Amino acid sequence: MSAFRFRLPKNLASFFWRNSIVFFTVKWLLLSGLVGVLVGSASALFLVCLDWATHYRESHVWIISLLPLAGFVVGCMYHYFGKELEAGNNLLLENINRPSKIISLKMAPFVLIGTIATHLFGGSAGREGTALQIGGSIADQFTRIFGLRPRDRRLILIAGIAAGFGSVFGTPLAGGIFGLEVFLIGRITYEALIPAFASAILADMTTKAWHVGHIHYHIPLVADLSVSRVLCAVIAGCIFGACSVLFGSLTHFISSIFKRKISFPPFRPMFGGAIVALAVLGLGTTRYIGLGIPVILESFTTQLPPYDFMLKIIFTALTLGAAFKGGEVTPLFFIGATLGNALSYFIPLPTGLLAAMGFVAVFAGAANTPVACILMGIELFGAECGVYVAIACIIAYFFSGHRGIYGSQLIGQSKHVLYSQHEGKNLADLRSNPKKTAHGKH
Repeated sequence: MSAFRFRLPKNLASFFWRNSIVFFTVKWLLLSGLVGVLVGSASALFLVCLDWATHYRESHVWIISLLPLAGFVVGCMYHYFGKELEAGNNLLLENINRPSKIISLKMAPFVLIGTIATHLFGGSAGREGTALQIGGSIADQFTRIFGLRPRDRRLILIAGIAAGFGSVFGTPLAGGIFGLEVFLIGRITYEALIPAFASAILADMTTKAWHVGHIHYHIPLVADLSVSRVLCAVIAGCIFGACSVLFGSLTHFISSIFKRKISFPPFRPMFGGAIVALAVLGLGTTRYIGLGIPVILESFTTQLPPYDFMLKIIFTALTLGAAFKGGEVTPLFFIGATLGNALSYFIPLPTGLLAAMGFVAVFAGAANTPVACILMGIELFGAECGVYVAIACIIAYFFSGHRGIYGSQLIGQSKHVLYSQHEGKNLADLRSNPKKTAHGKH
């Protein structure tokens, strides 16, 4: 009897443990399926609208003169009806790190309208910010519907972010890792593996089921590995990392000037839009506004002007710094690809390979998501360039330091032991108190 009494709890514990794993898996496959289908459908709608806005603008260039008015209208929309949503992506990251009030579903239509307006009237912005906010706001509604606990709410938000990223770029593996990697620098939350990957894969499948495609990229030549070429990749990675810091710093600097000089928020995108519109008209080209996909495609096969990346930095920093809606990622792809193209003037690697390395590495340094960017490079360009892409992304990630485009990112593990005092702080804290945090003081 005594032996029986001791074995029973162990068997019961094993039974419940096995079934809890089954329950967890089934539960999150079902929730992730719902998130994936809804977010993938929303991404399909967004991409169709974005494609229409881009083609209309390029066919009616005069519409760029209305960018200041568009900025004012969108600014008023957020100021009077969506103040709590102005933090955008940072609001999502804050709620993953420190769960609070459920994100309003109106974030999705607000950011969709704001981003389409930015692209239609000639701003320089991307699409990842919109996809993440659509995904996060849709996913967070399940917190209320199913009464999810704070721990489960974190997982559903990660699933929404992964679904948005994976579906809008057609890179489900990168989307899954991005959802796990973006909110906490230096650490990955493995408990969210099933929600992140299931939602990203299903969202990508849903977007494709709506017959919405993605851009296909091709590298003409990938050089064989050698010691000298690896060293060249390291040098390029350092430059890509420095470029990501330049982009983030300039964007935050312009944003701080607008906030300091213009007290009424809707006037900020209005004045910023006027500057961007005048610059476009002055240059006589729309090359540096919108997504810039044609220039990105050119960078893999054609030697471009070496200043392309710098002009895109300026136009995007002005657009986003003035509080227009959109994302940073596709402009970062443009910046990285054209910078890689420019580096081919003096770095002896194939032009297309350097463009591909820059495409993902500048983003890796700016978003602090090196693993997601390595996977993205492999998904977009093929496994042949994987080692070069990995070197560039890793070096850019370390070279960018504790800086980035998402101020609400928490530092879970510092990039270097010398900066271990930064752990537990977010990037916005480090920007606002650089001297104090550099010495570990508060």
